[in-house]
This record gives sequence, C-alpha cells and structure tokens, in this order.
Amino acid sequence: MKKIIWLFTIIFVLFCMTACEDDESDNMSNNKIGIAMPTQSLQRWNQDGTNMKKQFEDAGYIVDLEYANDDVETQIQQIENMIIRKCDIIIIGSIDGTKLTDVIKEAADAGVKIISYDRLIMGSENIDYYVTFDNYMVGALQGQYIIDKLGLESNKGPFNLEIITGSPDDNNALFFYNGAMEKLKPYIDSGVLKVKSGQTEFIDASTQKWDTTVAAERMERIINLYNSDEKIDAVLSSNDSCAMGAIKAFEKAGYGTQDKPFPILTGQDCDKLNVMAILEDKQSMSVFKDTRDLAIKTVEMTENILKGNDVEINDNESYNNGKKVIQSYLCNPIYVDKNNYKDVLISSGYYAEEDIK
Repeated sequence: MKKIIWLFTIIFVLFCMTACEDDESDNMSNNKIGIAMPTQSLQRWNQDGTNMKKQFEDAGYIVDLEYANDDVETQIQQIENMIIRKCDIIIIGSIDGTKLTDVIKEAADAGVKIISYDRLIMGSENIDYYVTFDNYMVGALQGQYIIDKLGLESNKGPFNLEIITGSPDDNNALFFYNGAMEKLKPYIDSGVLKVKSGQTEFIDASTQKWDTTVAAERMERIINLYNSDEKIDAVLSSNDSCAMGAIKAFEKAGYGTQDKPFPILTGQDCDKLNVMAILEDKQSMSVFKDTRDLAIKTVEMTENILKGNDVEINDNESYNNGKKVIQSYLCNPIYVDKNNYKDVLISSGYYAEEDIK
C-alpha cells in the first residue's frame, strides 16, 4: 500500500512540474516584443537592434526584430505583422514619424503598447512612451565645440561657417539644430561667424534621409561659392553620415593640406568610419550616444509596462507629437574627439582598438 501511495505521489509531482513548465511556456509565448528599426545601412541602427534583442532575450522574452531598409511601406507591413503575431509591445525607430498613424491605431485597438524609440512618432495619440537621448543637448554640444575650437568667446574671428542639418521627416533633427543654433546664432548675428551660402535655416540646410551623397553634393555646391583664397573654417554637421558627405566634398576640393586643413567638423553617433576620420584629423568630433544605455532603459521600461509597475520617465514637457506630450526618458550624450576617444569608446568596451584602425 505504501508503495502505491509513493508511486502516486511521484506521478502527481511529475504532473505538477509538467503543468508548471507548460504555464511558463505559455507565459513566455505571451511575452513577445516587436522591434521595428528603420535600416541596416547605418551602423548605429544595427547596434540598437542587436543590443535590444540580446537584452530582451537574456531576460526571457521572444523578440521579433525587423529592419525596413528605409522604406516606409515595408515598415508599416512589418508592424502589421507584429500585431498579427500578437506582440505585447512594439518598439519603433521610425523611418518617417508622420506616416505611421494608421498602423499605430491598429496596434492600440489590438491592445499593443507602443514605445517610440529615438525618433518621435508624430500625429498619433496612441504612443505610450518615448525613449531617446537629450537631443537638444546633442546640438548644444556641437555648437559649443565649434565656439571653443574657434575661440569665439575670446573675441576671435571672423570665421566662415556652413551648416548641414538632418532629415526634415525626423523630428529629432530639429532638436539637434535648435540646440546648436542657440549657441551659434549670437555669433552669426554679430558677424563673427559668416555663412556665405546664406543657408542658416533648418530646412535650407536639411539632408533628406540623412544621406551621405546628398550631403556631399550640397557641400560641393557650397564650396564652389568660395574663392580660391577663402576657406571654410567650421561646419556644423548634425550627424556622422552627413559629416562623411562633407569630408568627401572637402577632399575633392583639395582640403587636407598644411595650407588648407579640414575645417572643424561636428558629427553624431561615433560610427567607426567617423572615429577613424577623427583620428585622421578629417572630422573634429562626434556626439556619442551609448546605445547600450538606451537599450537598457528600453528593456526596463518594457518590463515595467508588462508587470504593471510605474514606468520611470524624466521628461514630461519637451516632446509633443502634435496630439499629446509623450512621456519620455532622456539619456545623456557626450562628445568624443581625438583627446578622449580612448576613455569613452575603448575603455568602456564600446569598440575594441582594432575596430577603428
């Protein structure tokens, strides 16, 4: 009799263990995270997607990561598929933040939460949270760097400045521009900084899709406005892909010699090729946004949403998408140049030394 009771006890325990495993499996299948990134053509988006996917999977989530190759219709279809596959939360780095209103409503109607990732999705009341870097600070760092390197606060000048802003369909681009121009505009107004092209407004200096070739062609046209005995002293470039376009244009125009060195040139993202350009004195600085930090914060935000916990935000004022102010978490950027790149990029493990040689 005891043997029979013992046998039934073992069977019962095994049954319970199996049931628990099935429940856990069911719970895991419900923890699906969709990640819709804009493109794989830029290094930073590859890193963002990879960092988030790894951290979510390490935390036990099922992850659906898609890249849309800068095609809006492809991204819309990918998000629709994530809704069909019953993702609980979809994290979107948008291609065009104005074109996703309908598919975002589909997600909301299906009970899917939306986190806008680094690029604010506009015109939708169904955006739950926004996680990004302090984009105004990015521009401020770039503008201050130019001021410091030209010695403008010591009344040096005048100097020739040109401006390359970002894509008009990226809401962040205007924040970068405004942050930089708050620093630089007083010197432009006083004539200490001269913009020979006259293109100081955001839209006039914009670069559709942040395209390197577009930036290069525009900078070539600007360089041709200058006489042979004139040189451009500084270029405010909002990001690294635009900075790379500027480098190509300056190389073509014969810059890079002792008599005609490359101008002070800003950037953003610390792409490998641009860090190499910094070490070669072709680019002066790049604003570093550690995507590992952004991924960590996004994972924390997602877990708190799913568990019904309070979600940490640190900005509830700055980011209005035309329908409402989006609750946001902003990470802090820092600038990198030839003097500090080892401390910021190498010692932190973001890059290995051989990555940028």
